[in-house]
Amino acid sequence: MPKVFEKDGYRFFFYSNEHRPIHVHVRYGQGEAVFNVAHEIILRESQGLKVRELAKAQELAEENRQLIIRKWHEHLA
Repeated sequence: MPKVFEKDGYRFFFYSNEHRPIHVHVRYGQGEAVFNVAHEIILRESQGLKVRELAKAQELAEENRQLIIRKWHEHLA
């Protein structure tokens, strides 16, 4: 499970057998969300995260979009 980055308790990662479109998983506490990141950051699914936690996760994903895409290509392309 390649880790992309971690900040403020939010852990962004991929699974080893990922598929397109380019996306990233994020865990915070007991919750998890998935964001598509190819063209813009779009929430695909979430479970167990509060609205403000999702907003923070999306903000972090937007700030680190280029890093996420670069790591995707390094690990999965």
